Amino acid sequence: MIIVNTDFITGKEIETIQLVKGSIVFSKNVVRDIFAGLKTIIGGEIAGYSEATMIGADAIVNVRYSASSLMASAAEIIAYGTAVRFK
Repeated sequence: MIIVNTDFITGKEIETIQLVKGSIVFSKNVVRDIFAGLKTIIGGEIAGYSEATMIGADAIVNVRYSASSLMASAAEIIAYGTAVRFK
């Protein structure tokens, strides 16, 4: 999977499929970290990446991310971009 932060890939003609995204919450709390780890094992945040593969994407272009503080000991990171196929 090619992932770039530009809206093109040099030498490739692309067809837009759809917006894809993924997010994760990081915590300094050991108990919360264990539960967060278990969530990713049972499908949690990995689904966003799997979505691009499942819809037949060859790449994700125009990738952006944002981070925000949820509370003193936790932060959320969100990444999103446009899934595309090569023509």
